[in-house]
Amino acid sequence: MSGQETKQITVLIAGRPYPLKVKEGDEATIRRIVKEVNEKINRFQLTYTNKDKQDCLSMAILTYAVDLHKAQQNQTSIPSNGIDDKLSKLDSLLNQLLS
Repeated sequence: MSGQETKQITVLIAGRPYPLKVKEGDEATIRRIVKEVNEKINRFQLTYTNKDKQDCLSMAILTYAVDLHKAQQNQTSIPSNGIDDKLSKLDSLLNQLLS
């Protein structure tokens, strides 16, 4: 490991406990994420009162998966504005100079 000790924590998601082993430096981030997930689940429960907690949990996680997928798609579709071509030309010029 990178010198960080791990510790055992228990988080509650949708009212159920989940024991986790985490790096000490990651604990605060994990707890913030758990809080956000629980808030999203609660919003779904308020919006869809006829759905059970498992359905709301599934919908909350699905929204995170969709957001992650969109973020990954945006990362790969960022135009390079010709940077690849310029780097290739620069590489060719350097190779010519070094030859």
